Amino acid sequence: MSNKLQIEGDESVHLRITHSNIKSFSADVRFSLQMTVEAVKEKLWRKCGTSVESMRLELYDEIGAKVADLVDDTRPLGFYSPQDGFRLHVIDLDPSSVTSGGWLEDTSLVEKYKISDEAYGKLDGTYKRFKERMGSQHSNPESKITDNYMEDLCTNIRVGERCQVEPGEKRGVVKFVGRAETLAPGFWVGIQYDEPLGKHDGMVKGKRYFDCPPLCGGIVRPDKVKVGDFPERDPFEEDEI
Repeated sequence: MSNKLQIEGDESVHLRITHSNIKSFSADVRFSLQMTVEAVKEKLWRKCGTSVESMRLELYDEIGAKVADLVDDTRPLGFYSPQDGFRLHVIDLDPSSVTSGGWLEDTSLVEKYKISDEAYGKLDGTYKRFKERMGSQHSNPESKITDNYMEDLCTNIRVGERCQVEPGEKRGVVKFVGRAETLAPGFWVGIQYDEPLGKHDGMVKGKRYFDCPPLCGGIVRPDKVKVGDFPERDPFEEDEI
């Protein structure tokens, strides 16, 4: 009588699903009590991959005791009196099933596709090709600079001369002319600014090129430097009277 009432009321039940081949598989699924066992299997097939023809169902209560074997596909689920929290266990009877062998859980069992380095190198559209293209587009311009870069511009720049540096018309004294081993290739000019407009005291990346007060030193390319009559500015001088 109780089964009949469950079916006529179209009640549903919430069951926990486990699988014989997939030990890590566990799902909570709600079923209508009016569904046939075959319809339940159809629903489970979409979740666990075991075909309807190869599936056997067992119903267990909350403490793990078997309640019933769902052997009649034509009977409604409610016939077996399942309750919320019961476990519906799927047994896969097909030895060649996709769920057998454990490879759905252990990926180390799956044969990996392998390709030789030579064959991979001939393919287009690979990540390696992408990196090569990006590298050629964004290569460091400094890597193409020669050791004599801007040497000719240093001909008229001598240590001790007054200068003005662009941008910003910063004035100071030339303190160094030559190659800087801790910087990019080519020639550089070290400046002691009249004001603390620099970045260091003449030491760059652990190498000292000249001495000056803190934050008064700078090293720039020769094309940024003009030597000549650039006296130190009077900070109290006014532009207008």
